[in-house]
Amino acid sequence: MLVAYEILLMLDVDLPEGREDEIIKRARELVENAKGKWVGHNVWGRRRLAYEINHKGEGSYHLLNFDADAETLAELSRILRITDGVIRHLAVRRIEGGAPGPPPPEPEPPSQSVPEPAYAETNTRSEEE
Repeated sequence: MLVAYEILLMLDVDLPEGREDEIIKRARELVENAKGKWVGHNVWGRRRLAYEINHKGEGSYHLLNFDADAETLAELSRILRITDGVIRHLAVRRIEGGAPGPPPPEPEPPSQSVPEPAYAETNTRSEEE
């Protein structure tokens, strides 16, 4: 029985050109050869990591959507675990009807200058008047 899955894949940003495409192509071929259905691939792009992983501060994110059986998912996860260039991956069941997009872009870092404080106007009237 085919189940809808998605894998969020974090790849090394220092991979040689074309290696990212090879990893995605290999995942797609594995799903299709196991009589699964490839639904789509969204490139989320390069993002800064919250903390370094293997001395890397950034990762290239890809969202893979496909329908497959549990054995195919287990084999795909095993292959991703041992593939050079894959930093992390997370496979979950996909919710039908939901088309998640990439998270919103990171906000601009604040400027290095400190803004001038706003002071209340001084009281120019004395209480004796």
